[in-house]
Amino acid sequence: MSISAMPNSRTNPDGSVVVRALSYNVRSLRDDEDALVRVIRACAPDLVFIQEAPRFFRWRKHAARLASKTDLVVLSGGATAAGPLLLCSLRATVDRTEDILLPLTRGQHRRGFATAVVRFGGSAPLGVVSCHLSLHPRERFAQAGMLLDRLAALGTEYTVAAGDINEEPDGAGFRRLAAGHQDGWAVAPWGGEHTFPPSAPRKRIDAFFASPGVEVLACGVPSQLPGVAEADLLTATDHLPVLAALRVPAAATG
Repeated sequence: MSISAMPNSRTNPDGSVVVRALSYNVRSLRDDEDALVRVIRACAPDLVFIQEAPRFFRWRKHAARLASKTDLVVLSGGATAAGPLLLCSLRATVDRTEDILLPLTRGQHRRGFATAVVRFGGSAPLGVVSCHLSLHPRERFAQAGMLLDRLAALGTEYTVAAGDINEEPDGAGFRRLAAGHQDGWAVAPWGGEHTFPPSAPRKRIDAFFASPGVEVLACGVPSQLPGVAEADLLTATDHLPVLAALRVPAAATG
């Protein structure tokens, strides 16, 4: 698939919808925020799965500012989820949200999940989770299991999780997630593959995972997407983003 062929958001005649979703580790907005905003806007997402959102002084103000600059709204997460954050466009109808804090391991950073259930037009409910897993292999594997449990607990047939997995596809935690869910890049590779570090990307540690029934149309780093400048990708933050186009089935009738 050509980089210019990333599907646009739309509602199909059968009631299914195409949703653009972006996953991005923003390093607490400590880098070039204007560059970050330009990248997000150029990707035109319906959902943004943020990791390392601001968590301390006036964190809600910082999250709201980023949402406003990108023509999005805050959906859930932030400090109350230990960093993961969800943003959405006005296209989304929100059923419910919940911020989850995971058990704290001594000597490790606190982790959590930003979760929500949303609908787009006449689509079926979609459960979504933004995550940032541990740097410690054993804890990361356990958190991958907790992520699967949380996706199941959302109670929706269709789910999507995205975030900074902190390991590559051959890692135990990554493989645990991909065992029952579609790894977006593996299913529909598009754009660039590797997300870290931005200046010489060689690791794919950021990913989308979609449940069966969600059709992954395209997924990858939007490094050549029209409107996304290489200079902005290098200065926005210390990860490259992952953009996905997902088709969500129509809501059941009758």
